[in-house]
Amino acid sequence: MPLPRTRGTALRQQLAELRGPDVPAKALDARALAALAANPGCARRAILDGAGVNKTALASALGSPSAFGQSQFALTRGNAFEAKVKADGGAELLRLVHEKLDRSAEPPADARVPDLTASGPQGRTARTELELREAATRPGVWTLLDHPMLALDVAGSPAFLEPDAVVVHPDGTWTVVEIKSFPLLDGSADPAKVGAAARQAAVYVLALEEVAARLASEESPAPRVRHRVLLVCPRDFSNLPAASAVDIRKQRAVTARQLARLTRIEDIADALPEGTCFSPELPVEELTAAVESVPATYAPECLSACELAFHCRARSREEGAVTTLGRPVRAELGGLTTVEEVLAAARGEAGDPGDPAVAALRRAAALRAEALEAACR
Repeated sequence: MPLPRTRGTALRQQLAELRGPDVPAKALDARALAALAANPGCARRAILDGAGVNKTALASALGSPSAFGQSQFALTRGNAFEAKVKADGGAELLRLVHEKLDRSAEPPADARVPDLTASGPQGRTARTELELREAATRPGVWTLLDHPMLALDVAGSPAFLEPDAVVVHPDGTWTVVEIKSFPLLDGSADPAKVGAAARQAAVYVLALEEVAARLASEESPAPRVRHRVLLVCPRDFSNLPAASAVDIRKQRAVTARQLARLTRIEDIADALPEGTCFSPELPVEELTAAVESVPATYAPECLSACELAFHCRARSREEGAVTTLGRPVRAELGGLTTVEEVLAAARGEAGDPGDPAVAALRRAAALRAEALEAACR
């Protein structure tokens, strides 16, 4: 929900001060919003993304440049595969949508593929909404929107998003299509990559739901946005397209909660020391202090989702935080938050013996000692 005008204006000014004088805001895209949903407890990422800080430049200024992002080869391969999937008016893509999501409908023989060309993101967003409204007046017709532009309200400002495709079914429902270059091997793909794609698709679904709400009227209810999206990938080791329907209801709920949290980033900003600024032009010591003033929640998964991951990993290791070992390990250790505490508990030097985590550590330490003693005999 958009912020009230006065409150939103004050927050935008506050976030501009955090970026630094004359530093333009880096627009949020679907990948960034999806990454927020992957680590919703990280206040550092929330404030930096909410303020529009360029985290790539920030990481380089901190001395921990990031290798995050796709290679040029991967981008070229992905673009070529997407062009193949959408060839001939999207005939193959629509066939996959029909096969995986809507077998009861008539096959998409004569689908509409409207031209979405317009000036600027605002113009493209308006053109997309116009074509979605037009599709609602054509029941029984398939419509393929190739690279539509959607706007999603984030902390009172619009984030412009560009899904690979949106399909309007003959019954008027809408489906998001994600086209990726990683393979489907024997009908399944890397779960981590599928999860990232699902989180990204969830962002598009939320944006489409805002459009649907605007199109609703007393005469006609809001169009339904399907919560099963189509993931299109190369089959095995070929360049032939294969598809899988992915239920993104969980990812949508998590992303919606995180975006709602972003609209309250003034709470995080208000807790920062006065004069805090994340401009990459600042001296390293001052910039490091500014970044460290915001708590981070590092996990190994951040390496594939955040430009500041190397910096946060180094700090996590220096502090001996158990989150460096992964979220599952952190969850098993309960109140033990550092490696030193874990080792002390295992040696019997600290910790409550009644704590299940402490008891398990001491049992593991005893078994290890027995195994080493047996091996030395």
